[in-house]
Amino acid sequence: MAVKNIDLPSIGSVRLYKRRGAKSIRLSVTSTGDVRVTLPYWLPYEAGIRFARSKQSWIASQLEQHHAAELINGQPIGKSHHLQLVRSHMASKVSSRVDGTSIRITYPLAYGPNHDTVQKAAITASIRALRSQAENLLPQRLRFLSNKLGLPYQSSNVKQMKGRWGSCDANKNITLNLFLMQLPWHLIDYVLMHELIHTKVLHHGSDFWREFERHYPEAKKLRREIREYRPVVEGGISEALRSAS
Repeated sequence: MAVKNIDLPSIGSVRLYKRRGAKSIRLSVTSTGDVRVTLPYWLPYEAGIRFARSKQSWIASQLEQHHAAELINGQPIGKSHHLQLVRSHMASKVSSRVDGTSIRITYPLAYGPNHDTVQKAAITASIRALRSQAENLLPQRLRFLSNKLGLPYQSSNVKQMKGRWGSCDANKNITLNLFLMQLPWHLIDYVLMHELIHTKVLHHGSDFWREFERHYPEAKKLRREIREYRPVVEGGISEALRSAS
């Protein structure tokens, strides 16, 4: 995969990726505020640059949301960690450490807690902490609910997912999003049960929801509630992250 970094006036740094399997140009702004353009391998980089420029207003709105939702000192991350942003005269660069229940980001005096490098380190370390929590807690909770509902599965794993809280394939292998640890427990259970129901009914038709509601009468109500959340790391002190949309 070929990569090129450029700086565009009024946008800033943009990273251009060429992928052989890509069929169209795609634009994204990551949770760390990175602007990325993915384009087919055969297209010139200039096509990606023109595309980014044409979407300047959208990029600006996404970056504004990113900067408005900075991680803050003391905020809880998931179920067991808290973030510490520590300014130190001993620090020559930004460093991070996840230890016990603490996520410690140390940065030089020349930086502030809202500096991009500090925020990126905080997000990366927070994701590391969430992964640890998820790997420790979600498999055992999934096993408990599987036995309770009488819905066996083949395997489970935890990964970082962008748009889904979980998935279940035709072989009953369940994948769970590490960002589940930022949801309230009743919504975590909703997602785990959702995937367990898929071991019996793979699609989302009426029979799926009928089976789901047989085990969990409030399934559709929680389906609406979970739409208020999204799988990213953002600033704030609430238990989970609510979408502005």
